[in-house]
Amino acid sequence: MITLHKHLFLFSFFLLSYMEVQAQTKTPVYQIKGKVLDENQKELIYAIVNLYQSKDSSLVTATLTNEQGEFSFSKALGGNYLIEVESMGYQKRFHGPFLVDDKHQMIAIDNIVMEVASKQLNTVSILAKKPLIERKNGKVILNIANSTIASGNTAMEILSKAPGVTADNEGNLSLRGKAGVSIMIDGKLTYLSTAQLSNLLRATSGNSIQNIEIISNPSAKYDAAGTGGIININLKKNSSYGTNGTLQIGGGYGNYYKSDVGITLNHSSKKVNIFGNYNYANSKDYEDLFVKRSTKAQEKLTYFDQEAKQTYFKRNNNYKAGLDYYLNDRQIIGFMASGYLNNTKSTDQILTKIGERSGGIDSIVHGDNKGKSKYQNQSYNLNYKAVLDTSGQEFNADLDYSRIRNAEQTVYQSQFVDANGTAYKTPLIFRNATPTKINILAAKIDYSYPFNNKLKLETGIKSSYVNTDNDFQSALLQDNNWSNDPTKSNRFTYKEYINAAYAAFHKTFEEGTTMQVGLRTELTHSEGNSITLQNVLKRNYLDFFPNFSISHNLSKDHDLGFSYSRRIERPGYQALNPFIYYADLYTLSQGNPALKPEYANSFELTYGYQKKTNFTLAFIKTKDVIATTLLTDSIKKTLLLYEQNLASRSTISFNVNRPIAVTDWWNSNNDITLYYSQFSSPELMGAPFKNGKTTFILNSTQTFQLHKTWNAELAANYTSEQAYGTYVAKPIYGIDLGISKSFAAERANLKFAINDVFNTREIRIKSAIPLQDYQLSQKQESRIFRLTFSYNFGSSVIKPARARSNSSELEQNRVKTGN
Repeated sequence: MITLHKHLFLFSFFLLSYMEVQAQTKTPVYQIKGKVLDENQKELIYAIVNLYQSKDSSLVTATLTNEQGEFSFSKALGGNYLIEVESMGYQKRFHGPFLVDDKHQMIAIDNIVMEVASKQLNTVSILAKKPLIERKNGKVILNIANSTIASGNTAMEILSKAPGVTADNEGNLSLRGKAGVSIMIDGKLTYLSTAQLSNLLRATSGNSIQNIEIISNPSAKYDAAGTGGIININLKKNSSYGTNGTLQIGGGYGNYYKSDVGITLNHSSKKVNIFGNYNYANSKDYEDLFVKRSTKAQEKLTYFDQEAKQTYFKRNNNYKAGLDYYLNDRQIIGFMASGYLNNTKSTDQILTKIGERSGGIDSIVHGDNKGKSKYQNQSYNLNYKAVLDTSGQEFNADLDYSRIRNAEQTVYQSQFVDANGTAYKTPLIFRNATPTKINILAAKIDYSYPFNNKLKLETGIKSSYVNTDNDFQSALLQDNNWSNDPTKSNRFTYKEYINAAYAAFHKTFEEGTTMQVGLRTELTHSEGNSITLQNVLKRNYLDFFPNFSISHNLSKDHDLGFSYSRRIERPGYQALNPFIYYADLYTLSQGNPALKPEYANSFELTYGYQKKTNFTLAFIKTKDVIATTLLTDSIKKTLLLYEQNLASRSTISFNVNRPIAVTDWWNSNNDITLYYSQFSSPELMGAPFKNGKTTFILNSTQTFQLHKTWNAELAANYTSEQAYGTYVAKPIYGIDLGISKSFAAERANLKFAINDVFNTREIRIKSAIPLQDYQLSQKQESRIFRLTFSYNFGSSVIKPARARSNSSELEQNRVKTGN
């Protein structure tokens, strides 16, 4: 903790010193100011004013006119400039060029009078609608806010159907066959375990998502975590001046009810921006599980045929509130608080038939398991941003603290009867309680410096500290009294420090070539302590993560790109905990304190044609890959989910994406991925192991403009058989359909959607280890009818959105949330 205090002290000292220097340093300031009026000589507020360099028309900066119609620019460099003014409903106006130098330090522009556009619909504003899928700067962007089908769906449901993305039965996400994908929310890593992240995504409503960014080869600016790339979920933010908000309410029904309601509020003025939102979801969900397997002990086979119906009652609360204060035109300080409070109650009815031959029944175990859980998180962010000049020199600082408290308890009741239904054994009743405490503290500083308009440096440092405490308590019910079972109880604590620094250069060449070279270094210290077992495991390692990308415009219609990155995937905190967790009497999971981080080298070659058709050829080689293995115990006759390091995984993929304007009212976007992935290990369960498959993924989305206020959307996705560690997943496919209607001058919107129209989405897996025999089928409630209504109220004058990047998102991604 002393190390962390040092870093926080240096962070605070540097931040305060920097602000003081900024306040005291005096540099020559050239000012450009003016006023914008309408045809009636009245002040035109919130008009957009763009400042260009006159020699090449490159944009230098932009601003908005204030309540008096005035605007101003402060420029540290001299030169020739041109001003463009635009406002909805008016024709664009230009002024200039004009010279700024030592002799012309103050440029006062005469009143700029705007003329009403000749073609204007009375009171109707025409807004450009973004396509559902975009490709920008090496990212695939899914504009979820525009999707009819996404309304009411969860983030997990949306991601599992995103282009090139697949999800296994445990909620692990892969991108074009590359596992180890890091999830960020609003640019911040979540530091959650796989199970916790899966729960969080299943509790995050699609109604709260603005867009999703898929980044296959992130730059050095991002945390090095995520061997498969990064998926960044951007939640909705209000970007209007004045007081405004959005109210949303929805309901759905599949086998059971679903409902959600949310509100977003924002008040923005020249000096202060206050914002907040709250979302509540209430649902009942179910899952059917079927497992067939056999175990062999001393040449004797035992067959298990298991059926389970799991029902969940969920109550999820998510909130965010914050304030941004503009110290002056160049400096902003902001504070934000966010969190969730999620409660779940579950019932699990299990029927396990056991016999010495397939289909035969010698005994039956009836399981009736009841669980309840509470997941709480409070996160706080303090942010400071300074724009040093209009050439792009910026300074950003973030300080974050997150406090997570989870509590889970399950009571397991098992009754044993023979084939005739006669009890032959005393019922077994025990309970497991898992209280978890997690504290995350992180700080980071980012600085960008443009040497000129073609060369830019980005650099920064980050320090994070995570402390987890898992106290796993098991108790047995005997004579109506609960007694602690020390053989199954365990307390595990984990501490992790990560100190990082990075630098990246961005260079633009005259001949249409751009290049980026970056290097990130991370020093990690971790300490896992199994207090009950008196076992402490410490690790210290220093890693370097280079990143390189280059793109070149071959001609107007052809561009070519190449990128390389080295990345890391650290084990989830709870994956290191050696306690045993029961799903039922014969299915359990166990953490592995000996897990090592995995490392991946990723290469990507891209080709674009006419800025529409995109081709991507990628290869990734992962060492010490962390895989969830399903292992059968021939003695205890159990199925164990156990995470361990396999030697390697190799994946080669080819992706094609093509949007097509079929007609002026029908647009189609099609994404195809073909990849081969192979897992290998020199020894697994006493024998060499290899598991490889060629997989085909198709995502096709059709959007229809039926009328100026009516839209429809149809999406189909298919994934063929694929390899996941020690098992193989069978094909999965489905179709979604939705329609939306806007009214009340486009302030109100009503959406109706059907997810999984033909109820075909079902996860099925089988063992890839020759000596193991198991098959699993997992059918969640997927065909759901949803109706969602939203209404935007208040001011709708658009302003630039304020983006912030918290420093603790990576750590939070590895924590369980129960959403």
